Amino acid sequence: MGKMPRIQKEMLACLQCGYCIDVCETHAQTPWESVTPRGKIYYLAQFDKKNPVDRILGRKVELSPEFVDAMYKCTGCGNCEAVCHANIELVEFWEKVRDWLVSEGVAPLPAHKKLKERIAEGRNPYGESPSDRDAWWPEDVPRAQIPDVIFFAGCTGSYRMQDIAQAGVEILNRAGVKTNCLGEDEWCCTSPALRTGQRDVTMTASREVVDKADSMGAKDMVMTCAGCYKTVKKDFGKFYSKTSQDVNHFTQYVEKLIKDKKLKITGELPAKVTYHDPCHLGRHAGVFDAPRNILKKIKGLEFVEMERNRESSRCCGAGGGYKSAFNDLAVNVAAERVRDAEEAGAEIIATACPFCVLNLKQGAKKIGSAVKVMDISQLLLQVTDPVE
Repeated sequence: MGKMPRIQKEMLACLQCGYCIDVCETHAQTPWESVTPRGKIYYLAQFDKKNPVDRILGRKVELSPEFVDAMYKCTGCGNCEAVCHANIELVEFWEKVRDWLVSEGVAPLPAHKKLKERIAEGRNPYGESPSDRDAWWPEDVPRAQIPDVIFFAGCTGSYRMQDIAQAGVEILNRAGVKTNCLGEDEWCCTSPALRTGQRDVTMTASREVVDKADSMGAKDMVMTCAGCYKTVKKDFGKFYSKTSQDVNHFTQYVEKLIKDKKLKITGELPAKVTYHDPCHLGRHAGVFDAPRNILKKIKGLEFVEMERNRESSRCCGAGGGYKSAFNDLAVNVAAERVRDAEEAGAEIIATACPFCVLNLKQGAKKIGSAVKVMDISQLLLQVTDPVE
């Protein structure tokens, strides 16, 4: 067994206070102490203390399948970090531990291994053809040879939730922004692999994306996917290089377009709307105000907050490889978030990530909720004028 990663400081800092337990969505689904952040840190601390006496006394000190399973019963949402009294950076901590488990050959889970294999083979985790990567591009939106913005659709937007990618590009076009995408050269950002401890595909992906994007002459890169936003903006530079473009989430870029009077909201939306903070965009990147400011600009829209919002927002349940390995549990978490919206009296949950939209829709369907789930880009299509 190889050396543990440098996590002793975090393990010693953990007070075993248990504040993390109440906010852990995966513990709520699997109520075992071993699944809690506190329980996993305790296990790691005991493993770190192993010595020859354990062998003499016949005590097995090993990375058990049960521990590996517990490590992946985690969405990586960061709610534990938000309430941690010892200020442990737990989002990064869990990724370090998963990376170590993979290096030890005891992880990842089969579903996660398959995701990485597909990314390595075909540049996306869905097993789709790279040549179909930009088949979603709207026919009525011109693709600029030298664009202002490179629109990074991401895998879910390209292959599963194309309506969100299309809405994003349509809105930019309505604001007069010259746009294009990387097409077949857009690789998966590799967030699904990174978050499950499989780091060996990110170097290639970041190099391919950054080099191609830098050759297009655009000033900005924009994405509607929160996972792509975090990975391209924060992680690419650790493996290869940051992009020369300013990386913006769609909501950040659109907020500026509205302020600059380039995107005019002309229609009304008479509905009670709440906003769900994607973990990668909210807690992980600190983008809380831009999406809310956009919603509050829409005439007729009554904005309401769910009880758990901003830094304390409940995870949708889809992140960190949790949905791919434990889909039923992930949908249960999403259903709880839909119930939060119902309690707030909302008719629509607006969010800013296709993966959140996908899982929240499934959660709403599971409990027979009438609450609609929409991406902010889709809402904006209803209240802005098409290009004539």
